[in-house]
Amino acid sequence: MAREKDGEILKAAKGAEFARRHWLKAAAFATGSFPISGIVAGAAMRPSAASAAGTETVGPVMKALSTYMSEANGKALPDEVTEKTKRHVLDTLAAMISGSALPPGRAALDFAMEYGGREVATVVASKLVTGPIEAALTNAMLAHADETDDSHPGSQSHPGCAVIPAALAAGEQFGISGEHFLRAVTLGYDVGTRFTIIVGERYESETHRSTHSIAPLFGAAAAAGCATRLDAREMRLLIGYTAQQCSGLTAWRRDSEHVQKAFAFGAMNARSGVTSALLVRGGWTGVEDILSGTDNFFQAFEPAADPAGLVQKLGERFEIMRTNIKKWSVGSPIQAALDGIEALRAEHPFTAEKVQEVKIRLATDEANIVDNREIPGISLQHMVAVMLLDKTVTFRSAHDVARMKDAEILRQRAKVQLIKDEELQNLMPLRVAIVDIQLADGTQLTRRVDNVRGTPENPMTREEIVAKATDLIAPVFGAVRAGKLVDRVMNLEKVKNIREMRPLLQYA
Repeated sequence: MAREKDGEILKAAKGAEFARRHWLKAAAFATGSFPISGIVAGAAMRPSAASAAGTETVGPVMKALSTYMSEANGKALPDEVTEKTKRHVLDTLAAMISGSALPPGRAALDFAMEYGGREVATVVASKLVTGPIEAALTNAMLAHADETDDSHPGSQSHPGCAVIPAALAAGEQFGISGEHFLRAVTLGYDVGTRFTIIVGERYESETHRSTHSIAPLFGAAAAAGCATRLDAREMRLLIGYTAQQCSGLTAWRRDSEHVQKAFAFGAMNARSGVTSALLVRGGWTGVEDILSGTDNFFQAFEPAADPAGLVQKLGERFEIMRTNIKKWSVGSPIQAALDGIEALRAEHPFTAEKVQEVKIRLATDEANIVDNREIPGISLQHMVAVMLLDKTVTFRSAHDVARMKDAEILRQRAKVQLIKDEELQNLMPLRVAIVDIQLADGTQLTRRVDNVRGTPENPMTREEIVAKATDLIAPVFGAVRAGKLVDRVMNLEKVKNIREMRPLLQYA
């Protein structure tokens, strides 16, 4: 009220009204609250790179990286890369849909309903259409609502849960084609994972910062920037704004409800990546080479890293080809153990009653993640007990919290011993498990699993991935809708506008 009565301030505010309106217009443009038609049709409104160009020196790594990123939307992908990308899109969408019924997913949908923004982008497994930033956050939270989504061992990250929601949100904002969408997703995997590949595998243990909040973040930004059609200079600014948003602590391991973990792995990365793209699209300026010069990214995060790794074999080595799709909807460190038990049972059939003891050896860091956790899908001892009794693990059994107190499960669980193995730790990021099963008749069964099902060295077939996705989607949307969605995703290159996907991703 004091300001309203102050005539001098009112006079100053009136004189600055034009500037204020201009700023609000730019802010609306950047956050996606500006009409889509105005953005798409009004190309003249977008600030030109030349008019905003500064005098900052751009290093060779940043120049090569930003140039590649700016050209990715127009470059055809090899056929095998397109196929692999479609499989990861399907796997991630299935994770979103199944995740909508889990506590982190429900929390995300409640958030979107309350703070949804303009109706631009699809919120999966709902009837909501929100602003692109809100949609990216929500869908990414759904994608990592549990342990169903993909993982990239070399970067120690889950790229899909952030990259694909970011590409979808920005893609809908600008009405890109399915083919463009696939290129954006592939770029996200390529750029994001390289950031933590080069900082080294000891990064988390030495800094307490999470790789899961860096690689997916840069991946989401790259995907959104590609969908937004940023030029080379804008891509450099995109990387700068993304570096400023880097955060995330390994304290996510203490989250017993998987809510903050879903935020740290997926939601905040997709949100921040889309934010970077839209801010730069709106004309925001800044540091043009955050990768070199004073107070650069690597000085802050890993001074010993070689920045050249960001562009090493870029366009030749596609990181999505080195990304795992999980066979089992459980934590990554548990995958090899379940594979080992399944293989041993196939060779030497046995029932749970015949098992006297199970010893599982894992890398020390991996064992710490899954040792007697409160969440069923991240507790190795619990999931081994389920595997012994059920002879398989399903999405339902991996999320049955009540069963963790079942007397028979507890009896089988008491047989399981998790051993933290320093020799296996030295093999990381290769996730190796050694499974030893002692039967009541004295038979000793042993299996070492170096490459779990779903890794590039032991890939799942298209049919296996479709079966997994259908198992996740059908309980939510029904078998018919699930089949139609699978078919559309596996033919994404034929989709003219990614917004056409919305009816298959939402409730009717």
